[in-house]
Amino acid sequence: QVQLVESGGGLVQAGGSLTLSCAASGRTSSTYIMGWFRQAPGKEREFVATISRSGRHTNYNDSVKGRFTISRDNAKNTQYLQMNSLSPEDTAVYYCAASSIFQSVSTGRNEYSYWGQGTQVTVSS
Repeated sequence: QVQLVESGGGLVQAGGSLTLSCAASGRTSSTYIMGWFRQAPGKEREFVATISRSGRHTNYNDSVKGRFTISRDNAKNTQYLQMNSLSPEDTAVYYCAASSIFQSVSTGRNEYSYWGQGTQVTVSS
């Protein structure tokens, strides 16, 4: 099993940037596909980005392509989400997740077995 802890959320003005981190403990994080999801008030939790075990392959929600970058440092058991050009529509609780399915990357919420507690990102207009 793996335990996930997010950090780096906060309040930022529109157009600003934030970097989220997700520290993994327990089983080595390189065992897992890693992902980020977000949930805004009154909405379903949605896929944001995913990265393969090696870090060579990534996939993004169309709404964040070109603005967000997912990365991982397996030596530090940590993944990151660099978020640029933030807009109020990006306001949500952001969750780190780990998947053990046998494929390169994963965009499906149900394919992730482990979740962090979430970190709030609020973008003011």
